[in-house]
Amino acid sequence: MINNKSIKKQSWKPGNVLWPLPVVMVSCGGTKQFKPNIITIAWVGTICSSPPMLSISVRPERYSYEIINTTGEFVVNIPSLREAKAVDWCGVVSGRDKDKFKEMNLTPAPALKTKCPIILECPINIECIVKKTLKLGTHTMFISEIIAVQVSDELLDKKGKFHFEKNGMISFANGQYFTLGKNIGHLGYTVRKNNKIRR
Repeated sequence: MINNKSIKKQSWKPGNVLWPLPVVMVSCGGTKQFKPNIITIAWVGTICSSPPMLSISVRPERYSYEIINTTGEFVVNIPSLREAKAVDWCGVVSGRDKDKFKEMNLTPAPALKTKCPIILECPINIECIVKKTLKLGTHTMFISEIIAVQVSDELLDKKGKFHFEKNGMISFANGQYFTLGKNIGHLGYTVRKNNKIRR
């Protein structure tokens, strides 16, 4: 047990220290006006269960901002460790200058409901349509509804049970990339471990 008297704190200026964050690759474009493009984002979050919704925040100067703001749709692709290099590269190189799919040997595959492609190699693909746009400051938030989800067979066992730990999800904190650690328990384990489950 930690001795409370040994805990010391420092005062930092207000900043984004809600760490760690998931790192995702957002695909967009794929229309006559815009070629398929990818932007790496850590400013992403779940915001509603029903209807299922999430948000992403993008700087207006980014090439993908114009695409998403114009088309009103995008796909959140959750990468695995296999895509770690592409995750970083797509976050620091502009789609104005490079074809990110081609440069990183990624496959722009058809989505189920959006015109923009999914990244085939990413184990999870979440198709979204923008419902509301909020200009906040350095970033603009796209509040979006999830309209389709695709999951790679490699994350499912023979019974169809989902095993997220097989993904090798990448997280982001203080300018560094990390992988998730070991499983420490399931939802509600603190209540159930000392009590018999009523049947």
